[in-house]
This record gives sequence, structure tokens and C-alpha cells, in this order.
Amino acid sequence: MIIGTGVDITEVRRLRQAIEKWGKAFLERVFTEDELDNAKTRGSLYQHLAGRFAAKEAVFKAMGDSQLSWKDVQILNDQDGRPRCLILNGRGKNMDVQISISHVKNYAVANAVITKKS
Repeated sequence: MIIGTGVDITEVRRLRQAIEKWGKAFLERVFTEDELDNAKTRGSLYQHLAGRFAAKEAVFKAMGDSQLSWKDVQILNDQDGRPRCLILNGRGKNMDVQISISHVKNYAVANAVITKKS
């Protein structure tokens, strides 16, 4: 049973500007330590982070939980490279979250589908 869906598009330039303006404070407010460690291994840091940012926004929209924070949602890749979403702090224990992320030079887009665990 689908609980919710969400989609978001992020301009890579705007995310880069936020990082350049607020630096580490911005990164540590939005991304988990594991997400930041993973991003350092990527060739295109800003595109990668913009994709993760868009994915988190898509999850927020799909869940509809106004108490969900940036660090409650963690986006990493599985062993095959597919993006996977974990809802931390026990907030999504009865939910499965499927996400898809795509990016090009200027934009990143993501969608999320939340279903009830069976």
C-alpha cells in the first residue's frame, strides 16, 4: 500500500552557492557523516550532493511528517550502486522507502515512494 510519493528538483548551482556561503555548517546540518564521507569519493561532488538534497526533499514530501529533520533521512548507495534511503531515529520503522535520483550538469532530480511494510 502506497503511503505517499514525492518529487524534487534541485539546481546544482544553488546547492554549490549554499555550500560556498555557509560551508561546513550547512553540510553538517543537511547531511549525515556517512553521506559526507561517501560524497568525498564521487567525481562530481556538487551534483552528487544536489541529488541527495533532492532525494531528502522528495522523502519529506512523500512522508508528510513535519517533524522529520534533514539528518533523519540518510541516502547512501547499496553494493550495486543503487541509492537507498534509511529513515533514522525510528521515524520510519513501519515504512519502506524507494528512491530514484538523476542528475546532469545543472540539475538533480529525485523521487520517493513510501509504502507500508508488509
